[in-house]
Amino acid sequence: LATEGMPPFQTLFLRGVMATACCLPLVLFTGNGRSIRLVFDKWVLLRNGIELAAVLCFVVALANMPIADITALSQTSPLLLILGVALFYREKIGTGRLLLVLVGLGGAIMVAQPTGASFTPFALLGFGTALGQALRDLASRRVAAHVPGLIVALSACVVVMTGAGFMHALFESWVMPEGRHLLYLLGSGFFLTLGHWCVFTAFRVGDAKAIAPLYYLFSIWALVSGIVVFGTFPNGLALAGIVFILASGVAVVILDGRRRLTVVA
Repeated sequence: LATEGMPPFQTLFLRGVMATACCLPLVLFTGNGRSIRLVFDKWVLLRNGIELAAVLCFVVALANMPIADITALSQTSPLLLILGVALFYREKIGTGRLLLVLVGLGGAIMVAQPTGASFTPFALLGFGTALGQALRDLASRRVAAHVPGLIVALSACVVVMTGAGFMHALFESWVMPEGRHLLYLLGSGFFLTLGHWCVFTAFRVGDAKAIAPLYYLFSIWALVSGIVVFGTFPNGLALAGIVFILASGVAVVILDGRRRLTVVA
C-alpha cells in the first residue's frame, strides 16, 4: 500500500527506519543492549546482506506485479531450502521429496507464465527473492548461539535500511510521504521486526525441513489480501500454479510425519 505514491526503494528505506525505531527499544527493554555490538558479527552481517538482496528483488517486483503472483514465486524458497540442506548439510532428500520439489518449481513456473501473455520480466525477481530467502535461512544456522535473536532482527533492519537508502539515492527522486504512508510503514516496521525474530529463532533451533513448509501459508494470505485489499485475482493458470506449490508443501509435511513414525517404530 505504501508503494502507491512512493518509489519502491524509498518505501523500503522508510520501512527500515520504522522497523529500527520499533526494534531498538525492544532490544534495550529485554536487556540485550550489552550485546548490541554483535550487530556486526560476520555471520549476522552475511545473513542480513542476503536478506537485503532478497528484499530488494521483492519490493521492486511487488510494485509491478500482483501480490499473490509475486508471493507464490517466492514460495519456491522452501523447496530451494530443502535442496540447500541436502547440499550443504549432507542430509538425504529421497526420491519422494525430490519429486515434490519439482512439483513446486513447476507451480512457480505456471505463476510466472514465461511463455504466456501475462509474462513480465519482474517475475524473475520473484525467483531471486526465493533464492535469497533460502540462502538467508541456511546462513541463520551458522549464527553463534550467544547472539540474541533481537540483535539479529535489529541488524536486519539496519542493513536493509542502509542498502535501500543507497539504492534510492542512486536511482530515485525523493517523494514527500503522506500521513497514510507513514502509518502503513510504521505497521509494516513493527510486523517486520516480529517476523525477523520469529523466522531467525525458528531456523536456529528447529529442523529446517520441518519449518520450511510453513512458508506456504504466505500464498494463502497473499491471495486473500490481493482480493480483499487490492481487488486483484490471479488468472486460471497462475491459480493452478499456486495450488501446485501449496500441495507440494503439504505433501512434504505428510511425508516427514510418516518418516518420523517409521523411525519411532
